[in-house]
Amino acid sequence: MLKKYAFRYILGAALVLVFLGHASELWPLPFVNFVDHYLYDVRMRLAARSDVDTRIVIVDIDEKSLAEVGRWPWGRDKVGELVSQLTDRYKAPVVGFDVVFAEPDRSSGLPVLEQLAKNQLRENKEYLGELKTLRSKLDYDAQFVDILKSRPVVLGYYFSNQISARKTGVLPPPSFSPETFAGREIGFIEYDGFGSNLAMFQQVATASGHFNPVPDEDGISRRVPMLAVHAGNYYESLSLATLRVLLNNAPIRPVFADKTGGMEWLDILDGKRVLQIPVDRQASTLVPFRGGERSFPYVSAVDVLRGDAPERLLTGKIVLVGTTAPGLMDLRATPFGPIYPGVEMHANIVAGVLEGNLKYTPSYGEGVVFFVILVVGGLLVFWLPRVSPVRATLLAGGALVVVAGGNVLLWRFGNLVLPLAGSLIMILLLYGLDSAWGYFFEARTKRQLTGLFGQYVPPELVDEMARDPENYSMEGKKENLTVLFSDVRSFTTISEGLDSKELTQLMNTYLGEMTQVIRQYRGTLDKYIGDAIMAFWGAPVQDAEHARQAVLAALAMQRALRTLDASFKARSWPELHIGIGINTGSMTVGDMGSPVRQAYTVMGDAVNLGSRLESLTKQYGVGIMVGETTRAAVDEVVFRELDRVRVKGKDKPVAVFEPVGLASEVEPAKLEELQLWNRALDHYRSQHWDAAEADLVKLIARAPDCRLYVHYSERVAYYRRQPPGEQWDGVTTFETK
Repeated sequence: MLKKYAFRYILGAALVLVFLGHASELWPLPFVNFVDHYLYDVRMRLAARSDVDTRIVIVDIDEKSLAEVGRWPWGRDKVGELVSQLTDRYKAPVVGFDVVFAEPDRSSGLPVLEQLAKNQLRENKEYLGELKTLRSKLDYDAQFVDILKSRPVVLGYYFSNQISARKTGVLPPPSFSPETFAGREIGFIEYDGFGSNLAMFQQVATASGHFNPVPDEDGISRRVPMLAVHAGNYYESLSLATLRVLLNNAPIRPVFADKTGGMEWLDILDGKRVLQIPVDRQASTLVPFRGGERSFPYVSAVDVLRGDAPERLLTGKIVLVGTTAPGLMDLRATPFGPIYPGVEMHANIVAGVLEGNLKYTPSYGEGVVFFVILVVGGLLVFWLPRVSPVRATLLAGGALVVVAGGNVLLWRFGNLVLPLAGSLIMILLLYGLDSAWGYFFEARTKRQLTGLFGQYVPPELVDEMARDPENYSMEGKKENLTVLFSDVRSFTTISEGLDSKELTQLMNTYLGEMTQVIRQYRGTLDKYIGDAIMAFWGAPVQDAEHARQAVLAALAMQRALRTLDASFKARSWPELHIGIGINTGSMTVGDMGSPVRQAYTVMGDAVNLGSRLESLTKQYGVGIMVGETTRAAVDEVVFRELDRVRVKGKDKPVAVFEPVGLASEVEPAKLEELQLWNRALDHYRSQHWDAAEADLVKLIARAPDCRLYVHYSERVAYYRRQPPGEQWDGVTTFETK
């Protein structure tokens, strides 16, 4: 019994091993991480609350405020008045700003008056005296400093890691020095630049904190670093600074897993009470979104300035000042949508800390997920092959329910966030693998054999095979076959000039047309390799004229390509040019690959030479190049000999040719040109450079666009300067593939 299921056990165990490596972060799987983010967002939205937290009020610099007060930034007299109203009239215990005051206020006109006093009116004593009287009234920055000195205000600033990271303003004193975390493995997020407040404001503010979120790989902001690093120092976030000021400048203390381990928590020491903020490896905390936008009361800033804001709504409440106006660029993508006020993220963290309901991934979370994958995966690998399809479905479904249900319970009642996607995807893949094996490998019928070969060969050949399937096998064997390789010229340049949708449409059109030609000439399509095509003739259905069919197919492919030019031009797509290499010889054909994936293909030196010939078409400026064995097997096609070459990895030189067309269709003028070319080639190999050059000049005059003639003219000029010597055999050696 064990032998019967051995291969499926091995495949299943390998799949489990892949997900164990992901869980332990030995080889992270980006797609699994993406699904994990999606599942996190789903859980967050399902747990959303409909109530509004009235402990925190967001004073909104909204479009209404901008319309009435004026565009942002406002004069510091207005901002100072806003702070005074919030702290004096509405008794806010703390006011946090999700904005930066990075530039001096010039709205009063004082700088202009000062300039006049230094220049045009410096002798006007009356003007100077009046200016001295007005200076204190017009210096809005100084007035704002006076307001900040005596009020519980937390200023905001931001860090940046852009290429040209700037440093504007002045940072507050760091929360911790470098020595605090020395020797510990903590992946703090480090920043090179910052945009902070003017020194005069920073020096008198009660506290300051950064308002940087941390977008995940999908661009969604789910976390905020509680501590960020700049120049070796550690700076607290806006939400953390707001909480400390609320709690009478309470100190914070990092809590570590052990003497050398990472940080588990940040404690805010509020007298006898300790507020815990769980953090991840980057010292970030997950934002405990209460729900969608407007989970907190919003008050228009202009209503506060006018004193019209309801006192019952504002009095004694934590206040965060931010903006929802689209033009002020403080909208973030979050689990609740692409447009979410950044200030509300900080409000959610403050509320979450006060409630003690922050969700987190514990340090042992990786071990829990590893254990779940190991146990559930091991059970499924053992039992799925042994039970019926119905029971396998029930078993896999039960595993999904248990794993997902347990994860949700830990989320709901333990605030634990454990990765879920890896376990679920593994279960689905193990079930899919078991089902696929039963369908594709255990039911070996005539229909399946036909379907298997149908992806390679034309339908009419499949019909021939279906009449006597016992004579066709995918086992490897030696055969004399012809292989074809084609490749699009300058494909990198073409792909860079098109967007992904257009490139996909172009390639589908091109590959579809070329594949149709190959099938028309009874070819077996081996594979697509990006923009390249590999095909062969003579297997699985034997064909004595496999070389002829391949050459005629190549000529037809070049003609078919030109029929696409008009439609490509109409869609502003570039004109395509391809190179085709063909070779005939002994090669191994059969189903080859690994236990995970196999393909019916050809291998051998003759195949490799066919690939080399395709590459050489660029060197000679021709569309098709065939080897001498192919040339010898095809009589009714006119060929032009191109050269004798020695490719990399081969000592024996081979003659290479270009098929010009069917002998019955080649015009007399073309035949004359070929005779002249053959004479020029003989002169070249005999080192009669003058005669060769004279013939090449005539050829270029006949066909000025022929790259082959120009190529040989350049060779003749080179060998004039550096003669190859008497031992030269006329062979061109290529050292690269």
